[in-house]
Amino acid sequence: MRLDNSRESRNVEDRRGQRMRIGGRGKIGLGTIVLALVAMYFGIDPNVVLQTATGPVDSETTASVPADTPQTRFVSKVLADTEDAWGAVFHQKGWGAYQEPKLVLFNGATPTACGTGQSAMGPFYCPGDSKVYLDLSFFQQMAQQLDSPGDFAQAYVIAHEVAHHVQHLLGVMEQVDQARRGASTAAANQLSVRVELQADCLAGVWANHSDTQRGTLEPGDIEEALNAASAIGDDTLQKRSQGHVVPDSFTHGTSAQRVRWFSQGFQSGDPAQCDTFGATAL
Repeated sequence: MRLDNSRESRNVEDRRGQRMRIGGRGKIGLGTIVLALVAMYFGIDPNVVLQTATGPVDSETTASVPADTPQTRFVSKVLADTEDAWGAVFHQKGWGAYQEPKLVLFNGATPTACGTGQSAMGPFYCPGDSKVYLDLSFFQQMAQQLDSPGDFAQAYVIAHEVAHHVQHLLGVMEQVDQARRGASTAAANQLSVRVELQADCLAGVWANHSDTQRGTLEPGDIEEALNAASAIGDDTLQKRSQGHVVPDSFTHGTSAQRVRWFSQGFQSGDPAQCDTFGATAL
């Protein structure tokens, strides 16, 4: 991915090394860790896990400017690239000014407006504070455990979480939350699948605009993103962890679905082509 001459975002907070004390009903126990692992490997809505860990949180240090390392510079440049791309899309669509999200780097655990976020959950977006949370060790896990190496695979992960922010700005997440209330578990899971596949498609839209505007893509980049999308499909993760799949428990979509929707977003460059909620077949 060509980002050498790209600007860095000012919307990155570095909380790595921040010490936390979590008390009361927010105490982190074995049950929370287990649920967090389930969230990471099976795609359960992170808010469900976060709420189990809410409680008083005392932070002994404050967020700071990211350390000047190749990895943090890369993350900052990718975030800036999403800001530029979505800023242009919002302007073209007449959606008003794009409100940029913050990206928080952390390790261990960190307070969020959704509760206590933990590294074991993988990257996630919290609509309560419009922030993406990322432990950079996840990228190592992608390469070593999920066989998804490459800088553009990492960029895809960031773009997917930023896409949730776009959904939040457009009111999609609020509508889905309302629809989930009173719905059966299977129906709620199906709504989650459509949310996640739309985010994959919107990540593809970002990739299209990024390359069109700045020529950021290199040979093999899209293949890296498609490989990552395939590696984190519900069916692939369930086969890896338990040897069989349970379709009713899917919350992010199959590998084939994730690849299809990212590809659709990338090929069209049009958010209107990302209507997973109106699609009869995913």
